[in-house]
Amino acid sequence: MEHVPPPAEELALLDRELARLDARRSHLLVRRAWLLSVLTPPAAPPAPQFAPFGPPPRAPFAVPAARAGNAPGGAQNVLLTLGGLLLAVAAIAFTLVSWGHMGIAGRSAVLGAVTLAALAAPVALLRRGLSATAESLGALACLLMVLDAYALHRVAVPEAGAVGFTAASSAVLAVLWGGYGLLLGRLRLPLPLAVVTAQLPLVLWAWSAGAGASGFGWALLGTAALDCVIAVRGRGGAVRTTACAGAWATGLWGLLVALAQSVAARSVPDAVEPAALLLAGAAIALFGAWRAPRGLAVAGGVLAGLCGVAAVGGVLCAGMDRGWSVPVYLLCGAALLTAVRAPLPEPVGRGLGWAAASVGTTAVLVSAPLAGLSLLGPVSQLGRVWAGAPDGGVRGALGVTGSAWSATAAAPVTLLAAAALLGAAYRWWDGLVRVAGPVPRPGVRGAAGAVASAVCWAGLVTLPAVLGFSYPAAVAAQSALVCGTLAVAVVRLRRGPEAVGWTVLVCGLAGAVGVGFLSLAEESATYPVFAMALVALGAVAVLLDGPADGASRAAQAVAAGGAVVCATVLVRAAGASWGMAGHRAAPLLLVVTAATVLLGARLRGRPVAPVIEIAGAVPAVLAVLMAVPDRPFLALVLALCGVLAAGTAVRAERRPAAGYLAVALFVLATWVRLTASGVSAPEAYTLPVTVPALAVGVLRRRRDPSASSWTAYGAGLAATLVPSLFAAWFDPDWQRPLLLGTAALVITLAGARLRLQALLLLGGAVLALDAVHELAPYVVQVVGALPRWLPPALAGALLLAVGATYEQRLRDARRLKESVGRMR
Repeated sequence: MEHVPPPAEELALLDRELARLDARRSHLLVRRAWLLSVLTPPAAPPAPQFAPFGPPPRAPFAVPAARAGNAPGGAQNVLLTLGGLLLAVAAIAFTLVSWGHMGIAGRSAVLGAVTLAALAAPVALLRRGLSATAESLGALACLLMVLDAYALHRVAVPEAGAVGFTAASSAVLAVLWGGYGLLLGRLRLPLPLAVVTAQLPLVLWAWSAGAGASGFGWALLGTAALDCVIAVRGRGGAVRTTACAGAWATGLWGLLVALAQSVAARSVPDAVEPAALLLAGAAIALFGAWRAPRGLAVAGGVLAGLCGVAAVGGVLCAGMDRGWSVPVYLLCGAALLTAVRAPLPEPVGRGLGWAAASVGTTAVLVSAPLAGLSLLGPVSQLGRVWAGAPDGGVRGALGVTGSAWSATAAAPVTLLAAAALLGAAYRWWDGLVRVAGPVPRPGVRGAAGAVASAVCWAGLVTLPAVLGFSYPAAVAAQSALVCGTLAVAVVRLRRGPEAVGWTVLVCGLAGAVGVGFLSLAEESATYPVFAMALVALGAVAVLLDGPADGASRAAQAVAAGGAVVCATVLVRAAGASWGMAGHRAAPLLLVVTAATVLLGARLRGRPVAPVIEIAGAVPAVLAVLMAVPDRPFLALVLALCGVLAAGTAVRAERRPAAGYLAVALFVLATWVRLTASGVSAPEAYTLPVTVPALAVGVLRRRRDPSASSWTAYGAGLAATLVPSLFAAWFDPDWQRPLLLGTAALVITLAGARLRLQALLLLGGAVLALDAVHELAPYVVQVVGALPRWLPPALAGALLLAVGATYEQRLRDARRLKESVGRMR
């Protein structure tokens, strides 16, 4: 007889159907119990009635209750922790304090029995699901094993050395705890504790054997190798994490020991053993990185690459002058790049590439301070301008002489070698990508070219000082370097905005500043150097006047500004050569400003024109500052600046700003001239200017009612009011302040009546300042007579009143602003 379906399949169907019915029955029972509780709520929750078979009912969205030990609460954890600590304290006290009250058999029996009980208890507890309690007793058992080892040393082998016995016992304990953790896999503490304890045996054995630095290094690396194996093949995340941390800690310490020995080696035989240590560390790092996640794999590749460079470089540099060890390490780092193509995982290869890059960066940074000294050292010539060529050639100009330069002979070699390597990578980038695979990123090429340019320039800058050039030869070499650098920058930037072009331009400008300071030592060097810089920067500005992109405009503006600065230095140097005092040479600087005004008019509409005009204002400001000690020359300089501003105001696009500036400069020049002439009544000189100026303003307003009151009356009123105000502040009599205040009051009222902004604001400001001057002595007397607490109290009350009516005061201020703004 054939069964349809077959018996096995039919049995499976029946089992599934029964399970479904049980689940449905359990759900209905839970629902029934809930309905009963809603209809007739009892005093205590009703106990659900389960069927005699099947699993207990479970609500569809109910959270299962935690079993004891699987998810212990906070109180349970606290109790278990306190209990474990108390038992540990009791065990320690028994071992250390009460040990002498029992015989050797009793002591051994007690500790052995307690340890065995503590080791066996977690087995039964884990079977009953009490994992938290099992963890506590497992930790206590581990502590008792440590006490057993201590007792064994005190009783059985007291003659053994403490360090050697600790090494042996730590090895035994690590093995025992590892086996115990593997047998009871649900305990979380024994395995990580075994890994931590495994860090001690080799190091302690090296200590007990009196090993030297190499012995400690081998012990640390051996421990790191063991940790690496555990981190790769260990069970559980906690074990692997602990082993990984131990591998990094012990491995780095061992490698630092080996590196210190390698650097200190004076001969090749002395450097062999540290090199072997470093290579062993590299092998361990590669082993771990091969199987590690991406981040750790890259870090392992970096460490392996650095170890390999240190090992090979240490042997090659043994017995060599320390100054020349940097280029050797740099070449070793470059050779490391050949290992990138080896059959390694991509993260490890990337780590090797980063290691080579870090070696090169370190070599450049070690050599870069010499370039900074060559660039900034000439600043010391500011204190001895035209004092003659310094002793010691260019080294004397840099402020560092003697044997200090002998240790830096390798710096230019290092910088130029690094630049050559980076330049080769930039030039043949596609081939490098084909050889190195995915390690070099496409976006790095521009950075490599820019860094190569900067490092090459730094190496060339240091050559004159390292080679001990004479002062004239150094100035000539640095000037040629500036010209060549700026030429390369122009060629690169004309092709388009790129990092290399900008880097070369910045280097050229920095070199121009350095050689400019260097040339200040001799008069005969200053003129050719700054003339060269003027021509070179002017050529850069002209040659970059091509594509209208932002980068070219910025480079052109920087070059044009630098050319104006060079011209200013040349003019000032000419004044000094002619023996002119500072204030007498001030008008000469305005020649540069006049040239920029004419050039700005010639380049009207070009983006570089505003930059040239703004740069041309710098020598004008310097001329004013130089003329301050002599007031007649100051008035002359201000008047000349006013003429230049008026000439600029002829152009319609510059008229608003330059026109006001010209008026202000002319008025200021007049005041300074009157002060220099000892005039005590400036009104006699200003009123003849003010009256015609106001008449012209009235005519202007009649012809053009929309003209501003500032344009019509501002200059004329300021020509008299401001000098009179200054005279009134220093006048001890009362007549001038009274007359000035009366005139200012009339002007203010006229401005308010006629709604003229210039009259209102100028008259009001002068009236307020005149009143402050007259009332200040009386205010001081009143404040001195008041109690000291009253001024702060009044100030506080004022602040409170303003704060309370802040919104109203704000609206008033806005209305006042709008009213003044509507005036002409």
